[in-house]
Amino acid sequence: MAKSKAKKLREKLEREGKINPELKRSPFVFADLRTRTTKTKKDCLYKNKYKNHFSNEGKNGSFYFACRWIYF
Repeated sequence: MAKSKAKKLREKLEREGKINPELKRSPFVFADLRTRTTKTKKDCLYKNKYKNHFSNEGKNGSFYFACRWIYF
């Protein structure tokens, strides 16, 4: 892969004996500071809002029709 201009400049500064700006970076740069929460009951309900809720209860619209033909 090619090196970026910024990386080339940092390496040049390091070769010349100057401080590398990467060393001055805060340790929080690499930390993920986003807060994550678990889903609430309402979130779970809204997730399934437009799905077929009754398919696993057998109320999905299918039926079985048995007809016994009687001949006289």
